[in-house]
Amino acid sequence: MRFGRRPLPILVAVVIALIALTAVPALAVALTMVSQDPYTNPASQHQTEVEPDTFSFGSTIVSAFQVGRVFGGGAANIGWATSTNGGQSWTNGFLPATTTVVSPTAPFSAISDPAVAYDRRHNVWLISSLGIRPNGTNQVVTSRSTNGLSWSNPVATSTTGNPDKNWIVCDNTTTSPFYGNCYTEWDNTADGNRIKMQTSSNGGQTWGPARNSGDNATGLGGQPLVRPNGTVLVPMNNANQSQIRSFRSVDGGASWRATVLVSSVSRHTVAGGLRTSPLPSAEMDAAGTAYVVWQDCRFRSGCTANDIVLSKSTSETTWGPVTRVPIDATSSTVDHFIPGIGVDRSTSGASARIGLAYYYYPTAACSASTCRLNVGFVSSTNGGASWSAATNVTGPMQLGWLANTSQGRMVGDYISTSVLPLTLGGRAWPTIAVATAPTGGLFHEAMNVPTGGLPVSGGTARASAAGVVVAGPTPAAKRAPAVTRH
Repeated sequence: MRFGRRPLPILVAVVIALIALTAVPALAVALTMVSQDPYTNPASQHQTEVEPDTFSFGSTIVSAFQVGRVFGGGAANIGWATSTNGGQSWTNGFLPATTTVVSPTAPFSAISDPAVAYDRRHNVWLISSLGIRPNGTNQVVTSRSTNGLSWSNPVATSTTGNPDKNWIVCDNTTTSPFYGNCYTEWDNTADGNRIKMQTSSNGGQTWGPARNSGDNATGLGGQPLVRPNGTVLVPMNNANQSQIRSFRSVDGGASWRATVLVSSVSRHTVAGGLRTSPLPSAEMDAAGTAYVVWQDCRFRSGCTANDIVLSKSTSETTWGPVTRVPIDATSSTVDHFIPGIGVDRSTSGASARIGLAYYYYPTAACSASTCRLNVGFVSSTNGGASWSAATNVTGPMQLGWLANTSQGRMVGDYISTSVLPLTLGGRAWPTIAVATAPTGGLFHEAMNVPTGGLPVSGGTARASAAGVVVAGPTPAAKRAPAVTRH
């Protein structure tokens, strides 16, 4: 039987429709490499840089990240990349006195989990890191800088326990009763991942005692935020990462209240052995609204892929409904994970400007050899009520191009985005690990930023809490043990 040619336009139309349904983002944007691993120590995988955090104040943006990833945990050093002119140019370097690899040396065999803050009252930038000793005992330390370009030897922050997954923030509201306080969070792996909080009132030079939450909560990945009234909120995972919870201090860190539920977590296991988990990424706007995002599969029938989801709080003790960031259709094959949210801290409420970077697979059902890793970006100009179309920042990358760890191939347990105010250009600045194919026995996984930043344009794709399919933790999440991730 002969087939005529008339069905061809129909076939073309079907193909076009299928392509549209996958919501493939636009072509990748130009990138600027801001750092590259210079080390040669045999314990590390070179050239690798992973797990960036960023913070901006005024026209200065500081990012920090692991350099020379060690398979068993941590890295040869913490690197930094700083722009003092709103992202137009960058200077980079590496922290002193952190490990046995650097000069001057330190007793740590590796270092991990960098997080950046700025203390306006004391005019000092802070990088909190996790030092790892040869005997496996960790310590949180803090490096200081008055300009983001030259850094002190680190000072001890934690003095007890065995810390993991530290984070840092400072109170920069001049009218706050606790203006100038800085807060470091970590969890004690020697005590079931008990959450600890420490406070500094002198620009990170010394730190107070490690205090528990009011209910002695266990967990990890807490990201403290400070409201304009001085209240500190700490969104976090519980110990088996089946919930997002939050707790607060109303007295400048002298005491901490019991945790409250933000949401359960519905977890889809990301394919290919990539190292990911539903760690929260959190930011605060000018009016004190807290935003927290994480990867979650509740909106996907059968939990076949993760979306990025968002919850907000204006009350300190209650959190709003979980909404899906509408990057693509729930029927798409795309898996989204490792989000990094940024909020323009000069905006708030229905006018809050948000930038959200994330990693994704175009096809969730892939394998270690077939998964293709990309970086995406979306934005909102109305506090997350609606979002822009997705931008493909970079990719695809093969998983074999990434540093390997005891918990899978790695770009980072977290990433971060900073959003500058409109008076300084208004662009979003995620720092991201980008990899190309290894050559000559070396990886090529380095820190990059979008050249010129990314526009925070907003759009018409409406966020929604409707259509929840999975309303609680998946069986795998319920069974998951307490974790250590450094």
